[in-house]
Amino acid sequence: MQTPIESSFPSGAARPGRPNRILLALVAAGVIGTAGLAGLAGIPAVAGTAPAVSSQTVAAQAVPAPAAPAPDRPAAGLPDFSAITARSGPAVVNISVVGTRSAEAAMPGVPDELQDFFRRFQGPPSGRPAPRVVRGQGSGFIISADGLILTNAHVVSGADTVTVRLTDRREFQAKVLGEDPRTDIAVLKIEARDLPTVRLGSSEQLKTGEWVLAIGSPFGFENTVTAGVVSAKGRTLPSDSMVPFVQTDVAVNPGNSGGPLFNTRGEVVGINSQIYSRTGGYQGVSFAIPIEVAMRVKEQIVETGKATHARLGVTIQDVNQALAEAFRLTRPEGALVASVEPGSPADRAGLKSGDVIRAVDGKPVVASGDLPATLVMARPGDRVALDVWRSGRAVVVEARLGDAAARDTAQAEAGAPADSGRLGLALRPADPRVGAGPGLVVEDAAGRAAAAGIRPGDRLLAVNGQPVTSVEQVRELVARSDKAAALLIERGGERLFVPVPMA
Repeated sequence: MQTPIESSFPSGAARPGRPNRILLALVAAGVIGTAGLAGLAGIPAVAGTAPAVSSQTVAAQAVPAPAAPAPDRPAAGLPDFSAITARSGPAVVNISVVGTRSAEAAMPGVPDELQDFFRRFQGPPSGRPAPRVVRGQGSGFIISADGLILTNAHVVSGADTVTVRLTDRREFQAKVLGEDPRTDIAVLKIEARDLPTVRLGSSEQLKTGEWVLAIGSPFGFENTVTAGVVSAKGRTLPSDSMVPFVQTDVAVNPGNSGGPLFNTRGEVVGINSQIYSRTGGYQGVSFAIPIEVAMRVKEQIVETGKATHARLGVTIQDVNQALAEAFRLTRPEGALVASVEPGSPADRAGLKSGDVIRAVDGKPVVASGDLPATLVMARPGDRVALDVWRSGRAVVVEARLGDAAARDTAQAEAGAPADSGRLGLALRPADPRVGAGPGLVVEDAAGRAAAAGIRPGDRLLAVNGQPVTSVEQVRELVARSDKAAALLIERGGERLFVPVPMA
């Protein structure tokens, strides 16, 4: 069973942590947030010290020491990162953010880890507690001598003030030029001149097993250096991210988010963004955003204040051995098109359910996640050639990509959110061409709906016992609800009623 991955550092300032809660997440630069935010309420800056080991234990485990090498013989094969650290370390900055967010009153006598559980079913206690101040930390690096800085979007998202601290102890108030949640990239600007900068490299030239180096501020410890190797390239994660991550075993922890990943030539090849963890701390699996993706987003943000992304308009899935045999493929590779969005670029190009996309502009698509990871570098309006396997033969389909933002706007106007002020659901009609059943598909869940446990991909069949087939019906039925709305949800072939508090 696959452990879920999630952004380790919540947007911007991290949420107050609950030390007793088990986390299965991607710490955004950690499963807890991308190498997220340290020192927030409930999360001590230093977790603790290692237990003492008795002398008896040490003696019992002692083994003969190997002969020491001659002083003039350095360890073979191990790189020396001191030169990279000396040259590029001053260009790595610590980022502190301060923001405010509304806080729900605590339930007296209920343990912290059970507060959310009870709120889910009976709503928060009466009264409106005042917003609380939250603080967080992350990392970043200077890419131009006049003060342009790259970091993660989740490090600064929602922040009221962003402070950049250099290694020479100078501090600057930073302006957020723009954020791109789809790639988790943000661009900052500070008013300074003649600043130290990093050199940029290429993640495409990285090799699996190659040494890499991270510099950042884990748990607030500024300019901390950790090293490891590239574990894999082009890694896709089970989330909405379209980024082809570089996976490493470099130690990355809360506070490392947004910091640079260097190759052995001292060039930045990625931005440390997430970790995979069962505890919220580093467990040997870290992910970095390729520098090529970050620079593409940076160029757009500097020019227009935002980033645009291309859209094809298909729902895809992996091809396993059984599907490969069913579709007469020689190998279980490609992105199987499960559905095509009506009116989308894919629809206009003639893509069909059952097509298997095997390459984009000659670049192979092995796993389904390779498709969005390949399109992340494209722009709306670009034309791409898709190598498609259809009905036992190879065909080439040319598609002109659309704008993902235009689709988001259209969805918001046409089908989502359905009474978002009360429910927080983004709904769309199911595609009848793929044998869709009754109800509406949940595209996104936020607010009360998300707190109640409703997830994207669920099918909403009824509200308060009344079957629903349109967003208008949902709005009407929810508007009639007083204290709660009972939503009939279908998930994984099973149906259950989920109560959503309305008060």
